[in-house]
Amino acid sequence: MKRIGLLSDTHGFLDPKVKKYFKNCNEIWHAGDIGDLSVTDELSEIAPVRAVFGNIDNHLVRAEFSENLRFTCEGVDIWITHIGGKPYVYDRRIRDQINQNPPKLFVCGHSHILKVQMDKRLKTLYMNPGAAGKRGIHTVKTILRFELNSGNIGNLEVVELGVP
Repeated sequence: MKRIGLLSDTHGFLDPKVKKYFKNCNEIWHAGDIGDLSVTDELSEIAPVRAVFGNIDNHLVRAEFSENLRFTCEGVDIWITHIGGKPYVYDRRIRDQINQNPPKLFVCGHSHILKVQMDKRLKTLYMNPGAAGKRGIHTVKTILRFELNSGNIGNLEVVELGVP
């Protein structure tokens, strides 16, 4: 079993409360718009980090992380990208690929809108943790925590960090 901390759209700001909520996580995933490598450096002091770059990320972040990350963790096929759209209306950049080879868990950021939804057509769980940073349209900073265990996704928690 692995406990996962998931966040996105920090835009260079890591809320100090994130450390408290992710302290028992085995891995931390960042779904893009990191903003500055100091964010992922701080997160890696808590647990190993997997991340993708987002549309605001500079050449340093893009040199460290890829646009898409596809991997298996605890028997779950996972795909993380920053701009992914939402269930049934996926972004044109990934639409064909996700329809042809859907993961069990699809993670993205970009919208700053927290959303967890099952895509029944693809049998894919969609997660967007909203935004954990101070910039953007969101009115509350949010992150997610959940567990992966023997091919299952469970114990999902939404954490509100307060106003940006």
